[in-house]
Amino acid sequence: MIERCHQAGLTAVGRADLSALPEAMRALDEAALDTMAAVLRRAGLFRPGVSHRADQVLDRLRVADRHRWIVRGWVRALVRHGRLQASADGAALRDLSPAPTAPVPLPELCARLGYPPEVATFFTSAAARLPELLRDEVTLQSVLFGTDSTETADGVYRENVINGYLNAALVEVLRTALPAAPRVLELGAGVGATAVPVLTSITGPLEYLFTDVSRYFLDTAGELLSADGRVRFGELDINEPASHTVDAGSCDAVIAANVLHNAIDVNAVLTTARSWLRPGGLLLIVESCGELLQAAVSMQLLMSPAPDRPAAGSRDLRAGEDRIFLTRDEWITALRDNGLSPVLVLPHPDHPLSALGQLLLVATPTTPGATR
Repeated sequence: MIERCHQAGLTAVGRADLSALPEAMRALDEAALDTMAAVLRRAGLFRPGVSHRADQVLDRLRVADRHRWIVRGWVRALVRHGRLQASADGAALRDLSPAPTAPVPLPELCARLGYPPEVATFFTSAAARLPELLRDEVTLQSVLFGTDSTETADGVYRENVINGYLNAALVEVLRTALPAAPRVLELGAGVGATAVPVLTSITGPLEYLFTDVSRYFLDTAGELLSADGRVRFGELDINEPASHTVDAGSCDAVIAANVLHNAIDVNAVLTTARSWLRPGGLLLIVESCGELLQAAVSMQLLMSPAPDRPAAGSRDLRAGEDRIFLTRDEWITALRDNGLSPVLVLPHPDHPLSALGQLLLVATPTTPGATR
């Protein structure tokens, strides 16, 4: 099944120059580092001969409490990539370097990665407003959905090379492994970036439960998908699974595309998702893995906790690490630790698509109803 799904993904992106993707992603990382450095310079930080502590950087930028983890991540990234110098104990920061090469324009980089023009516009707009975004004077939602359109979100989550590959591979898993008339639950279904290709490709009997924590997304999806009588809609918060009734052992598949990184405790969410699966059912996860620098100056602002909520990862292995994405190996370990056996992980680690830092993981319950 693995090779069949991989080939389905490759067919979906057949016109893309996959060999060029690692270099394009490296250049996008450099552009993100340039953005971080520009925000620090505009705030008057790291003038020649002047050092600062990380907390002084946060205070100078007046970063809202819930976003402080993001800027701490910037500092670590700038040090790690040689753009910022740190003292031996890491406490004093100095010598913010200029960009090592002339930057490639964001529209060109996004085009190389298969993103539509709206995504480059969004990245540019977010970069221009980062100081206000960090101070919570502007929300990233207003930048992403400012025209009440989902075109930019579609570009981020569906209309690009890596998501085209992953969605096609995911659909092939469902076509290959599901029984007749399956019941499928999608968590955090958002703008329908996964639901649309699934429902378009699987034309037979199907019960599709489209859930999200956001009423906006449910209303938007209702306009898009309500004509398909196979779809039902409901509110569900992955961190509060009782917010929507799902019977134990009632689903042939649970899909979680670009949502599980928002788990306060990924172990608890995986255990709950497993409990919803029938024997032999499938959990299909699409996730970013590891460090994504462009996300750190854009989409991660959506991932900061509300003032009265715990941070994502604050009760699992990410606690205290100011990060939101698990690595490939951490995902595989988490699945196994929570009664799930991985049966597929794509793209392969040595494939050029892996440079884009996103995965499809498919797992089945090791022992139905088992507890951690």
